Amino acid sequence: MSDILVPTLGESVSTATVARWLKKAGEAVKADEPLVELETDKVTVEVNAPSAGVLEAIAADEGAEVEVGALLGSIAAGAGAAAAPAKPAAPAPAPQPAAAAPAQPKVEEARPVTGPVSRPGGAEHAPLPAAAKMMADNNVSAAQVGEGSAKDGRIAKGDVMAFLSRPAPEAPKPAAPKAPRALGEGEERVKMTRLRKTIATRLKEAQNTAAMLTTFNEVDMSAVMALRAEYKDSFEKKHGVKLGFMSFFVKACVAALQEFPAVNAEIDGDDIVYKKSVHMGIAVGGPNGLVVPVLRNSEELGFAQIEKAIGSFGKRARDGQLKIDELAGGSFTITNGGIYGSLLSTPILNAPQSGILGMHAIKERAMVVGGKIEVRPMMYLALSYDHRIVDGKEAVSFLVRVKESIEDPRRLMLSI
Repeated sequence: MSDILVPTLGESVSTATVARWLKKAGEAVKADEPLVELETDKVTVEVNAPSAGVLEAIAADEGAEVEVGALLGSIAAGAGAAAAPAKPAAPAPAPQPAAAAPAQPKVEEARPVTGPVSRPGGAEHAPLPAAAKMMADNNVSAAQVGEGSAKDGRIAKGDVMAFLSRPAPEAPKPAAPKAPRALGEGEERVKMTRLRKTIATRLKEAQNTAAMLTTFNEVDMSAVMALRAEYKDSFEKKHGVKLGFMSFFVKACVAALQEFPAVNAEIDGDDIVYKKSVHMGIAVGGPNGLVVPVLRNSEELGFAQIEKAIGSFGKRARDGQLKIDELAGGSFTITNGGIYGSLLSTPILNAPQSGILGMHAIKERAMVVGGKIEVRPMMYLALSYDHRIVDGKEAVSFLVRVKESIEDPRRLMLSI
């Protein structure tokens, strides 16, 4: 008998959800035949049969959350035999009570400051000097202490000490989770996929954690479009892949990132981690949502290599065949909302990265060129960046370098 185990799921991924069993208990299976699909935070993973035989038992039903190395089921030798009754799973050992932690001294909660240290009602309640110092040190106002015990109702040091010794008011209890609302006519409730929940959590985390700003510019696509039109046939004939716009933007971003390394860095605790290579994330749409496969060491890649890699990413994303290690370790991201018709947007950072470039639709607009009005194909560019690590001057200068490289592609060939 062979056990079916949860395989290693990749960097920083330790659990998965059983999405779908492709075989039923009792069915014959071939060696390396897909048996079950696991859904991780990033991709869907197929687990193949370790040997030929009969799927004897299913230990993890659809929807169950499993860890790496956990038992999914078992395969019995032979083919076509009736399924043996599934053995009941051994009861999990009862959790041992945790050792009692040593009692910690109670730390008094800080009291809210309702106003500055002042004299409520006039000078007759002014705190004495020693009391005023203690009140300032503890962020306590005269209004909180009230009338003092000194002459004319002035607040003495003993009044402040008595106030500080009072028990702090209890913190309000967190509100109970809101119950799902009743569905109306024509509505349907569908459980979020693991990927969609992860996208929602990480995007909100990026907004809450990073000091995110966005700077905009516009780029004249005339030169790139002319170059592409002139060489697209010979390029495809030689390299077997079409020449697109994305490879120009990847090369332009690589050049700009090498000039402004903070945009290619990330914050780790109290440190800034600078990266010598550019691992370019390319956002592509899949059936379950947006994924960001990574072009590793993109500074070493040529135009044809970039176009082939991006084409492969897009096809395998649609087919759900991207590997987990292809989605980790990016240092900068490019997303192209223009393919869906977006004219302008503010992309959200792909944490822990410090920058993301948003491309948009190409539209013909009237532009003033050399004192004359001309119709030019224009694209808006947006750079969202983490202001904790990237200064505004660096962000604007980075986007200007990208613009210059696209408007004069010869700069990319000459590395200037």
